[in-house]
Amino acid sequence: MTVSSARSTSPAIASEYDHAQIFDLAPVSLWLEDYSEMRALFETWRAAGVVDLRAWLQDDPARVQACSACIRVLQVNRRTLEMYEARDLDDLVTHLGKVFRDDMLAAHIDELVQLWDGKQSFVGKSVNYSLGGKRLDIELKGTILHGHEANWDRVLLAIEDVTEKEQAKRGLELSEYYARGLFENSPVSLWVEDFSAVKRLLEDIRANGIEDFRVFTDVHPEFVERFMREIRVIDVNQHTLTLFNAPNKQTLLDNLSLVFRDDMRVHFREQLIDLWNNKLFHQYEVINYALNGDLLHLHLQFSVMPGHEENWDLVLVALTDITARKKAEAYLEYLGKHDVLTKLYNRSFYVDELNRLQRKGPSPVSVLIIDLNGLKPINDQLGHAVGDALLRRAGEVLIKAVEKPAYAARIGGDEFAVLMPATDERGCMALVENIQKLVDMNNQFYSGVALSMSIGVATSLPNERVEDTVRRADLLMYEQKKAYYASLSAARRHDDPQLMPPAP
Repeated sequence: MTVSSARSTSPAIASEYDHAQIFDLAPVSLWLEDYSEMRALFETWRAAGVVDLRAWLQDDPARVQACSACIRVLQVNRRTLEMYEARDLDDLVTHLGKVFRDDMLAAHIDELVQLWDGKQSFVGKSVNYSLGGKRLDIELKGTILHGHEANWDRVLLAIEDVTEKEQAKRGLELSEYYARGLFENSPVSLWVEDFSAVKRLLEDIRANGIEDFRVFTDVHPEFVERFMREIRVIDVNQHTLTLFNAPNKQTLLDNLSLVFRDDMRVHFREQLIDLWNNKLFHQYEVINYALNGDLLHLHLQFSVMPGHEENWDLVLVALTDITARKKAEAYLEYLGKHDVLTKLYNRSFYVDELNRLQRKGPSPVSVLIIDLNGLKPINDQLGHAVGDALLRRAGEVLIKAVEKPAYAARIGGDEFAVLMPATDERGCMALVENIQKLVDMNNQFYSGVALSMSIGVATSLPNERVEDTVRRADLLMYEQKKAYYASLSAARRHDDPQLMPPAP
């Protein structure tokens, strides 16, 4: 009989050895702990009448620390020592005050309440710290081991390091907070909109054989209104509420029909044409209205957000208020075409309009050349302030008398012109008569120097250049002016007591 020299190992010893190996080499942090003293503390509190443990602990944070002080660490595995940067178990236990601190205590309450409520296992999220001071976000799962339910002297904790995941989550939250802050506090009006219904409607029209969308909207302008109703506004920022005079977002969204109306349709149609041609970014100068009725000139930038090109369900619209700029441009344009003193058109506009009528008509063109009587001696004897007042009164008369398509302009110091397209001699003389009536009314309203005009009138002949018509009217004006001064001189010779304007 042969006797083996190898020593046999009992199954119980082998199993215990395997379990120890599994515990020590597990890829997660494992802690074997004794909670018996904490269980005894719980019983003391119950006997003292504590019912709501959460409220009891929150009322005094020192009680949470008392619970933690009752826990004895019996064993940890290698992963635990690596994770918490400890040399060995003694090093870790000696410095547990560095591990469990700050944020950890609040999360620890949830774990304690689960045990208080009679659960044999508990879960939680918390924050620990390595002995080197590194923050560790952890997910914890604890279980009272079988056979130790009566006194909790063996509790196994599995701790997973989720620091990277939590850092990524915090980074995402920070990015979202940052992006939201940029959106809400942007100095321009921002709208997040859903254009998916607009896209579907465009596709339906295309499927029906329509190729030229511009022609289609010329024939069916009502479709522009329909497209406007299909837009869904998802969100707006604070500057939008201020710009559109809205107290809150809901009030603005409930009254969009007051914002997008009238002249807005013309601009929106151009946007639709761009979208029809798959231009997913475009910009226009548009008109909207604030809720108080104020007209807003806006620079619009429209962009379908990346990743949403297939259905247009996320669109960003940025609106910059250019109302002040538009008013300034309009005023500069007004100054370029108008005489500031009289509010009539100026000589530059008159020359342009003269050239346009020569090129395009319509004929016949009637012309009035008007000169104020006695302006120079009034300026010399009474001062330019009085002369300027007389010029303003002449402007008031001509503004009241002349209506489009006719134009009245100040073309010299005391000289005015009226251009009347598509007007014959009868219409021209009717205007002269109206001007004379208004001059009489003006003189009744204003005291002092009387307003007096010499007016030359001419209507273009077939094939006559408009410049020649103006020349004929100018000559007739000078004839009338001579007649005026001749009558004035005769009146003075006969000592006419009627108030006369100063002689030239």
